[in-house]
Amino acid sequence: MDATDLGNPADPGSRQPTVIVDNLHVKYRVYASGKRMTSPGGRVLNTNRRGVRTVHALKGISLIAYENESIGVIGSNGSGKSTLMRAITGLTTPASGAVYAKSRPNMLGVGAALIPDLSGERNIILGGLALGLPRKEIEALVPEIAEFAELQDVIDLPMRTYSSGMQARLKFSIATIQQHEILIVDEALSVGDRRFAKRSEARILEIRDNAGTIFHVSHSMRSIADTCDRVIWIEKGELMLDGPAEEVIEAYVQNRK
Repeated sequence: MDATDLGNPADPGSRQPTVIVDNLHVKYRVYASGKRMTSPGGRVLNTNRRGVRTVHALKGISLIAYENESIGVIGSNGSGKSTLMRAITGLTTPASGAVYAKSRPNMLGVGAALIPDLSGERNIILGGLALGLPRKEIEALVPEIAEFAELQDVIDLPMRTYSSGMQARLKFSIATIQQHEILIVDEALSVGDRRFAKRSEARILEIRDNAGTIFHVSHSMRSIADTCDRVIWIEKGELMLDGPAEEVIEAYVQNRK
């Protein structure tokens, strides 16, 4: 089923949907080693059983994302943000419910693979090939990518000589050299200085304005406010709020006080 088949019942003449999440549940089966709790005097209070437990990571999440939309995804650690993004990209299988996407979502995160023993330039070429770009085109783009990442002077050095911030800049620069219809940015702007973060945010907005859909996962409310017009707030696997960025961010901040 294609996302465009469902349309937007509330506003048929509006932008086309790109991602539909329909009553999504995700469950993990994990092994619990057990934990013994004791009183200050050393007396055993209780012992949790060992064995396989089921963690209900997402509990009935539903949403529709549209073209030309930048959606912030916020919530405390362990709330289910990254699980939702992995389900949207197809990396995590739902226990029930479904995800429909107009095209293949691409995930950009700080964990994106780079090969330490290869130079920055070689990693750019391999990254471009992985994105489906012709070799000649990606080779011609190397200077532009190196400049955007601010690595012109070290682009011929092995990746293992780069700092974490330098690597993060290069990963972002490689991943955003082409237009994405659906792009997931998972904490990718949290590494590096504020100046580069602003340039990265401008690149994200450029992708959005060219009919892309962006999901931006971050703990930085400033970054979310700067790049997103809509925010979804997830807590303990449940969708708490979905609405205008300013309203949802304010509610989230107030809840954490």
